[in-house]
Amino acid sequence: MLKRILSLLIAFPLGAVLVAIAVSNRQPVALILDPFRPENPALSVELPFYAYLLGALLLGVIIGGLAAWMGQRRWRQTARTQGRRAARWQAEADRLEREREANASTASDLAIASR
Repeated sequence: MLKRILSLLIAFPLGAVLVAIAVSNRQPVALILDPFRPENPALSVELPFYAYLLGALLLGVIIGGLAAWMGQRRWRQTARTQGRRAARWQAEADRLEREREANASTASDLAIASR
């Protein structure tokens, strides 16, 4: 419950700031992608300025997420390796448990038969 309240306390002001930025930056801006002929560009995009701001924010979040994910590669690899080892040791423990139970039942059968 506390986590939800904290996320709402962060999300609402952040949303209000984003809306304020969008409202105050509605004028269209041309993004010219032709550095050799800026007066007559072959490729240009005209969008409201807030679209560029939000796009840059989104691109930053994606690049940051990818950088963090790639930085954690070593830990994910270690977790996979340790998981495989744990599964192998668990299988070995299960096999030994089955052998012990089989030996115990054989020993008890022999004890009963020798009476």
